Parts: sequence; C-alpha cells; structure tokens
Amino acid sequence: MKKATLGFIFCIYLLITTSTIAKDSEKIGLDVDKIEKLTGVKGAVIEDEKVFKITIPRDDLNVVINGIKIPPAAGPASWISFKKAGENAMVMGDLILLEDQVNPVIAVALNNGLQVTALHNHFLWETPRTMFMHIEGMGNPDKLAEAIGKVFAAMKEPASATMISKIDASKTSLNASKLDEILGVKGTLEKGVYKIVVGRKAKVDGYEIGKSMGINTWAAFIGSDKEAMVDGDFALTKNELNKVLMALNKAKINIISIHQHMVDAEPQYFFVHFYGLGEAESLAKGLRSALDITKSD
Repeated sequence: MKKATLGFIFCIYLLITTSTIAKDSEKIGLDVDKIEKLTGVKGAVIEDEKVFKITIPRDDLNVVINGIKIPPAAGPASWISFKKAGENAMVMGDLILLEDQVNPVIAVALNNGLQVTALHNHFLWETPRTMFMHIEGMGNPDKLAEAIGKVFAAMKEPASATMISKIDASKTSLNASKLDEILGVKGTLEKGVYKIVVGRKAKVDGYEIGKSMGINTWAAFIGSDKEAMVDGDFALTKNELNKVLMALNKAKINIISIHQHMVDAEPQYFFVHFYGLGEAESLAKGLRSALDITKSD
C-alpha cells in the first residue's frame, strides 16, 4: 500500500513539474527543459524580461579579499542568460575563472561558435586570483545550450600548471632580422628587448589620432631563439576581435585581458593583451597569423 501511495505522489509531482516547465517555456518561447539538459545546470525564468537565466555560485573558490570571505552573491558567481531572438536565440554571460582556466575555456567557447567579448578582473587583492570572461552568441537555441554545456564542463577541469621560465632580458640573444622577416614589420632591439609597434588610426571628437596616442598593436620579445617570452597588445575592431583571439589561442599565445582603452574613438577599438613562452620563431609565426587579420595604418 505504501509503495502504491508513493508511486501516486511521484506521478503527481512529475505532472506538476512537467506542467510548470511547459508553462515556463511558453512564457519565454524557449524549451527550458532542453536548455537545462544540454547545459547540465538548472536555471530560472525571468518572466518580465522573457529570459531564462542560469546562475552558478562559486563558493568552492573561497575568494578572500583583505581577510574577508566574499560570498557568491557579492560577486564570485558565473551566470548565463538565454533569450528568444526571432527564430533563433541569443545568449550572454559572465564566467568567473581561475587564471590557468582562462585560455582553455576561451578555446572551448571559440571552438563552439561563441564569442568572447571581454576578459578582465573584478577584484583587487583577492585570493585566489580570479578573472571574469564575458561571452555571447546568437543562433539555434539547442546549439547555443550545447556550447554553454561544453563551457561549463571545461570550467570543472583542473587548472593547468603555471608556466615557469628562467629567461633573463640582460642575456637576450634574439635574431632580430629573422623576427622582422616573419612578422613583416621592422622591429628594434634595445636593452634586451626586441619590439614592434604597428599603428592604426581613429578619430576622437573629430580629431585624428594614431600610433603615438595609443591606437597601436605592439609586441615585445626577450630571451633567445630557442626560449623566448613575448607580451603585447592588439588594437582590434569588433569584426577582427574573435578571429584574432582564435589565431592567438591556436598559436598557444595566452590571452590576458580584453577591454577598451578609449570611449569615444571611431572606429571603436578593443585591446587584447597577450603573453606567451616558447621558441621565438613559433611565437612570431603565431603573432603573424593574428597580424594578417588586422589592418595597419
């Protein structure tokens, strides 16, 4: 008798749950149940905005600032929101990541049709160090949900080991002419640093600005041909941004931050800071693949 009663209660629960999900899906025009299954995470419908939002509190990170443990509601949380967009859907979100998770998660996002739109810190003095990656996408809702599911899975992977090198700028022995040839840009080698700067142009309040006012792409190498470090910054238009991110990621050059440096520049530029370790020629070829996507002035 008990088993029959429990079975009856369970059936009623399923009917109520299924009915609620169907109503929620109808309210926002998206299959809520399918999104949850494909992403592997439960979410909530925000009816007045017709949005389905997934929030993942990251209390497992134990973020501490100035001795204060910061609860997820105060910032250490990831979120993703889905919204109907014509026959398709759009997705936007913000993911909190450990430093060594950033580039693996970027790779998964880009390789699954999502766009990475910003990468920066939200805190100072926090332990562990965290970064926030903003993503967006537009397309078939099932494909978007599947892509987000893969991103969530990548976030659960253990962080990779931090790279360590004993490169000393005072002992730099780079073949500058070879780097010039690969990069297609004439660089300078001074005080142990080989550097290129590629200018671009913009207008602010009707006045033209260029390389010397900060509209530039630059890269600096130190070390040897066998073991080198490169860091720098790409100035990119919105149509170039994710293509360059993919080129850098493919070349195993780490993306460090993505943000703006100016508010009123026309065209609007996004700046991508990068860092890599490896053979100088390999790093230069990776940068060249990204440079070829951009237009220099």
